[in-house]
Amino acid sequence: MRRLIALLAVLALLPAVIGPARAEVTIDITRGRIEPMPIAIVPFGGDSAKAKKLGKKVAGVVGADLEGSGLFELIDKDAFIQEDLSLGVRPRFADWRAVNAEALVQGRAKLVSGGRLRVEFRLWDVFAARQMKGLAYFTAPDNWRRVAHIVADAIYKRITGEKGYFDSRIVYIAESGSPKDRTKQLAIMDQDGANRRYLTDGGHLVLTPRFAPESQRIVYLSYAGREPRVYLFNLQTGEQERLGTFPGMTYAPRFHPDGEHVIMSLAREGNSEIYTMDLEDRTPTRLTENPAIDTSPAYGPDGERIVFNSDRGGSQQLYVMRADGSNVHRISFGDGRYASPVWSPRGDFIAFTKIKGDTFYIGVMRPDGSGERLLAKGWSVGSPTWAPNGRRLMFYRETKGGEGEANPSGLYSIDLTGHNERRLETPRDASDPAWSPLLH
Repeated sequence: MRRLIALLAVLALLPAVIGPARAEVTIDITRGRIEPMPIAIVPFGGDSAKAKKLGKKVAGVVGADLEGSGLFELIDKDAFIQEDLSLGVRPRFADWRAVNAEALVQGRAKLVSGGRLRVEFRLWDVFAARQMKGLAYFTAPDNWRRVAHIVADAIYKRITGEKGYFDSRIVYIAESGSPKDRTKQLAIMDQDGANRRYLTDGGHLVLTPRFAPESQRIVYLSYAGREPRVYLFNLQTGEQERLGTFPGMTYAPRFHPDGEHVIMSLAREGNSEIYTMDLEDRTPTRLTENPAIDTSPAYGPDGERIVFNSDRGGSQQLYVMRADGSNVHRISFGDGRYASPVWSPRGDFIAFTKIKGDTFYIGVMRPDGSGERLLAKGWSVGSPTWAPNGRRLMFYRETKGGEGEANPSGLYSIDLTGHNERRLETPRDASDPAWSPLLH
């Protein structure tokens, strides 16, 4: 992952075909449910058999990313009229209009000096008959999948006007075994489920991993020695560093946006309060002081506010306070209990888990508590985490197992509008996901 992926250049605009004026192809993702945009992605060509194979793989991942967002509908390749559309050939736009494509992507892979892979693409507005985007990238050949995610992000941003989320990773807890002998390992994968690997060996119980803002460190909770210990895991070096042992920990830490502090909840003398810790001096600083339970804190993206849950009002509800612990005020007032809040990276919503009766929900509300919407539900759902662009959420869903069996659990993502729910396949049961920031 440390290999440099270098942006080469923006390709020159090709002469536009003169035709009737038409609004530029765009998707307004601020609306409710959106009809997917038909897009044609031509298999990328190549200057050799190996390059063609890599180009075809890149185009496949680009298509899967865009279709998985729910905003794009791939045109079936069997419907293509213009075949063998290489990067040096100008599209016959009438042929692409005939198959209802609104956007068209063509590309090429090439192995260059030093054994590097060059991937370039062009995005076309079919009805306006003009190029919307053109870029090229250099990377190592075995890093082709990440280049594909970066290309998909570039297309997503050009058409929607907002950042994508495809070049990112998910860290989670992989679970296996019986209920009495459950193994939980720290695992990581790309956001589409590829490149899975395990970061811990399962010898100790691990819980609630969280990414640092720069996406190369993870903080997580481990019960090595039967005591809750907080560790930092460096993904670049593989090194682990223990932050400390916290016998009264009730909720694992989350990073401050500056990456130099973490926030957590600790129970001392029978009372759970919220603390922040400077990672340099490792000294916890208490932020709340209330006889009720205060737990599951999370910073806003600007680091100026904190959301947490507390039963200080008689039931488990969401509260917001300033980063110094002042100006505490309640923001949730709906039926049921609220838990595990997490602020959107855009700052416009707070996601949460809600428990009402025998049903669990994943929902969102604005930071002032208005606009509450429930997006997903189940026998047990929890641990919402935001995509880097704040437009999708991931969570885990647990279903009730048979007598003497563990409850199966898996990872799901859903659009902020409550549509396009998808399961992310994992080889084992999975829980406690955390979505990284963009890697590029």
